[in-house]
Amino acid sequence: MNADPKILLIGAPIELVRDLGRFLSQGGYQPVPVASLAEAVASLPKQRIAMALVYPHKVTAQTAEMIHSLRSISAIPILVLLPNEAADQVTEILRQGSDGIIHLPFDPTAFRTLLTSYLDTGGKAPQNDGRYTPAPKISALASHNGGNIDLRVQAIDPQILKLVPENIARRYYCLPLRVEGQLLFVAMPDPPNLQAMEDLWILTRKTIKPIPASVPELQSAINMHYRRSGELERQIEQLLPESQGRIGTLEAASDIVVDSPLVRTLDLLVAQAVKEGVSDIHIEPQESHLRVRYRVDGILHDTMSLPISVHNPLISRLKILADMNIAERRRFQDGNFTVLVDNKQVDIRAATANTIWGEMAVLRVLDKSLSVKELKDLGFSPAPLELYRRALDAPFGMILVSGPTGSGKTTTLYGSINTMNRKAKNIMTIEDPVEYKFGEINQIQVNRRADITFATGLRATMRLDPDVILVGEIRDRETAETAVQAALTGHLVLSSVHANDSVGVIFRMLDLGVEPFLLNTSLVAVVAQRLVRRVHKDCSHTAPASPDAIVAYERITGKKRTEFTYGQGCAFCSQIGYKGRVAVFEVLVLTESIRRLLTSGAGADEIKRLAVAEGMISMAHDGMLKADAGLTTPEEVLLNVFSIL
Repeated sequence: MNADPKILLIGAPIELVRDLGRFLSQGGYQPVPVASLAEAVASLPKQRIAMALVYPHKVTAQTAEMIHSLRSISAIPILVLLPNEAADQVTEILRQGSDGIIHLPFDPTAFRTLLTSYLDTGGKAPQNDGRYTPAPKISALASHNGGNIDLRVQAIDPQILKLVPENIARRYYCLPLRVEGQLLFVAMPDPPNLQAMEDLWILTRKTIKPIPASVPELQSAINMHYRRSGELERQIEQLLPESQGRIGTLEAASDIVVDSPLVRTLDLLVAQAVKEGVSDIHIEPQESHLRVRYRVDGILHDTMSLPISVHNPLISRLKILADMNIAERRRFQDGNFTVLVDNKQVDIRAATANTIWGEMAVLRVLDKSLSVKELKDLGFSPAPLELYRRALDAPFGMILVSGPTGSGKTTTLYGSINTMNRKAKNIMTIEDPVEYKFGEINQIQVNRRADITFATGLRATMRLDPDVILVGEIRDRETAETAVQAALTGHLVLSSVHANDSVGVIFRMLDLGVEPFLLNTSLVAVVAQRLVRRVHKDCSHTAPASPDAIVAYERITGKKRTEFTYGQGCAFCSQIGYKGRVAVFEVLVLTESIRRLLTSGAGADEIKRLAVAEGMISMAHDGMLKADAGLTTPEEVLLNVFSIL
């Protein structure tokens, strides 16, 4: 019996000592159970111990002390017996100096093979059998292959993403790409983080093959791929069990508002929306579930489905943040609040309405960190841009921008005042709300409770010696007449109006009660615009257009073309083929001939024909020119500029 290899069992509970002792004895090994480190240290010099198995009741600094004490007096392999419930301690234990971990409950056959291999190889780590984690050797980890990968076009199997949890991917800026045998190819910064490689090795039990990529690319790729794999929905579902069944009464909703799971749920929804460039978040109750949708590039996409039980508390939490009446569920409400996402402030405008299944909410996301764009970056073609710049140089008059909600009117107005000389001019704005803050510009927030509206604010502003006045929107007769008066008294007035096209703006102002001769005298130019989705250049290719698009393109441009640039769809555009948007414009400058037509009472069609004859490029034509250049597709132009074709 003395010839049998002795294996030290340190700190194991009685049941485990009994099971391991019986197993080791039957396998030809001699178990030596001890209860403490002191007994283990005393046993080592007296007996020829071949291996030590340590059972830490709790992974602490004492575990590391035990391993180091044993290591200081003996070179035997030291393995840690780790129960499944402590599996999250693998990394810490290996860092404390053990030679490996045996996962409990152990598999007898695999354990016997492990012991035989370990002792027969003189203490060197044997092959991993799935129930054993040997301590990683950094030198054994593969180095990168020297070539960068384009993450924008990289397709990744969702099963591969599951190998590395999102929190690990974000911590180390790493993204699993593919598996080849025991090799896991991982995109990570160059040079690779050895600690990250070690943790990934422990987590996946595969040899890590790092592929260099930039941190910004990795951040974008992680945002995109983990959203597509449903990681956000899984995170939220993990937060929700505490809320199950607690619905139906206002008291229950009020109680749960302060619960951290619901706070975290709303934070996750907003944070993910900001990362993906979402403009609106829709929270919509259905009969059996709560539907969450994101609007990206003007298109709504189903994002996740949550249990209906969280509907009331989630809406209540939202109302408290937006300073709404939590007790009022029947009336429409709106409000706003600010959140911090990745150390940047994001404004949220919230609105609620009662539906047959309960209150729905829509959150408009206004990311303050996004810089105001220059006019040249908005999508203006050279000729219309030059016309618009000349209009902005006018010392007085009125310039109007039109388009539906979400067409980029505010962005164009901001880009306009951003080009002006702020030091030499007094530029003032009346906005609802103030979306972006400018230096050296005096911005006023509409406040109806204080009787500050577009009309009253505009009248007050005229007494503050302004050179340029930006009015957020002209929507009533009072504001329209006041804006015209401001333009006629030596101020340059910029504003937005809801109309279908540039000529429609003229007749909209007439409908609001502005006298034709006053409008004719004050109006300098009108810009009409729409937003169309950009073809994602990283997955673009040439393909035949649809028959309707071919016919429309020829009718609008007078040219024939059957093939255009389309996006095939990839991970970075969510397989849609589009990413981002670009504006299409038409700029109508009121020339003398157009003013004469307007004075004579001409109709919209007649004025538009003259404007086109004088060189105006319509929105439809501008859109098709952008399709010609590969920026968008003719189908996208037809979808968004249909009302004026």
